[in-house]
Amino acid sequence: MATATGHEQPKTIEQFCSSNLTAGLHNHLTFISVFNSFLSLTAFLGNALILIALHKESSLHPPSKHLLRCLAATDLCVGLIVQPLYVILLLTIVNEHWNICRYVAVVLPSVSYILCGVSVATLSAISVDRLLALLLGLRYRQVVTLKRVYLITITSCVVSTACATVTLFWNSPIILWLVMIVVLLCLVISTFCYTKIFFTIRHHQHQVQVHVQQPNQTSHPNIARYRKAVFTTLWLQFTLVACYLPHFILVTLLIRAEPSSSVSLTWSCTATLVFLNSSINPILYCLKMDEVRQAVKDTIRQVLYC
Repeated sequence: MATATGHEQPKTIEQFCSSNLTAGLHNHLTFISVFNSFLSLTAFLGNALILIALHKESSLHPPSKHLLRCLAATDLCVGLIVQPLYVILLLTIVNEHWNICRYVAVVLPSVSYILCGVSVATLSAISVDRLLALLLGLRYRQVVTLKRVYLITITSCVVSTACATVTLFWNSPIILWLVMIVVLLCLVISTFCYTKIFFTIRHHQHQVQVHVQQPNQTSHPNIARYRKAVFTTLWLQFTLVACYLPHFILVTLLIRAEPSSSVSLTWSCTATLVFLNSSINPILYCLKMDEVRQAVKDTIRQVLYC
């Protein structure tokens, strides 16, 4: 997913759309633009395959499948919209088309805010969903309904869009800090949920070992399947943090630091790392989810056969 493009938009435009801060970086920026063009293609095709596979997959609980589809859809939008805009931004810098550069530098942060917010909120919702599946037991399907999950995803889209709209008209570091606080809050919620999950599973296994001489063969496959689903979403969470964290740290430092050519290059590299997350997620789906991997294989076979 993409993130914010800078600390204040006027300074961000000045930082990227200026020959003073990009002198000597044209070769580096050209390479980064080519690399992002490739990532844009892989993110789009990979997540398109995942969406098709999730549509065919019927074993997943519909609310859980909807959350995964929402995450894959945001990653697809990164490859379809955000990365092409980023490539255009870099090419306008290389070719010194400063007027076009300034327009793109206004649009790119807004779209990035929306997708970043939806992506982080969706991962938090997935962690809460996994925790409720463990704690509620048979009541899980009655409490976690598709209608409620739709409401959560729509709310995250509306809030993210509102934040992006505010940044267009009110350029202040306060907005950036608020966005970071919300992102950190989502990460805290996810951390709490996964910690609670692992301690609950560990306690359950301890009780089974103490009170049950022969394990219940009917519940064992369900626990194993649940653990695998949790580890899959946990890998998605770790990957997002690893890809987003360097860029968030850099953007935070830019609030106080003076921009320079080295900072501009570092920003370009960390932003590319953020976009890389959208290409990694489809790989994680295929590696960690057997049903999705098989559906992707079937889809590829059908395409090649046609």
